[in-house]
Amino acid sequence: MGRGRGQTRPPHPVGRPGLTTPMLDKRLILISGKGGVGKSAVAAGLALLGQRRGLRVLAMEMDSPGGLSAHFGTGPLEFEPREVRPGLHAMQMVRSDALLEYLALQLNIKGMSRLGALARAFDALATTAPGIREIITIGKAVWEVREDRWDVVIADAPPTGQIGSFLRAPVTISELVPTGRIRTQADFMSETLKDPKLTELILMCLPEELPVTETEETMRWLAKEDLVTKPRVIANRVLEELTDPDTPPGPVGEAAALHRSWWQEQQHWLDRLPPDHSLPYLYGLFTPGEVAAHMADELEAFA
Repeated sequence: MGRGRGQTRPPHPVGRPGLTTPMLDKRLILISGKGGVGKSAVAAGLALLGQRRGLRVLAMEMDSPGGLSAHFGTGPLEFEPREVRPGLHAMQMVRSDALLEYLALQLNIKGMSRLGALARAFDALATTAPGIREIITIGKAVWEVREDRWDVVIADAPPTGQIGSFLRAPVTISELVPTGRIRTQADFMSETLKDPKLTELILMCLPEELPVTETEETMRWLAKEDLVTKPRVIANRVLEELTDPDTPPGPVGEAAALHRSWWQEQQHWLDRLPPDHSLPYLYGLFTPGEVAAHMADELEAFA
């Protein structure tokens, strides 16, 4: 696995053909990955980078709350987008609120209150009914793109173990509903997700066995289902190679040997995948906000 001490190799990423358009040129960016690989940090960093470039950005927590809010240092986010930096808004996906918004805007049910038995029934439907929660969640992201209030919508999406059901939700609805407004909207969602000029799916990964295996399985499934534009793979926490063969004895030498061993292990998994881009390992103790700022700096080269 990897090369011997002191030998060099071309840096990752190797990349795959067809990924020439910068990410922030898209309107919708979905960031998924196995839990713990840094997808929230990258979503926050990408949102900060877009804000630096003067874009109107909406960052959306589609999955468990807390990831984006921690990196932005805002406290808990709500369904209503909040400006967390000039030009950068952030929100938390609340399925029951999204369903009520859909009914109010699309089906002309006015004055729908968050209180009362009917609203509570919709809450239960949006959060527990299979298919409904997925179409409401992905539909909210696509709807924000359609409304054209933002230059880019960046979603901290569900992990790779769940993302498939969300991406397939519009097709499922189209298969169940032969005609009408709901069918038209589901078709629009599918077209948006499959349009490489509009949508980018990013799969975050660590150069380790389980994340790489899950990423490979997700990519095979996506290629078979043809639900979304070709995903871009980003490997996170990638070590730099130590090229100096001379290290002093003692703790420093032991640390260098450990680094080389870990680097070689990472190269095995990077060679197997390989990613389109790599982000370096971040040494030290940092706040979530500092991590997001560092991610924005690193993403500048290819986003």
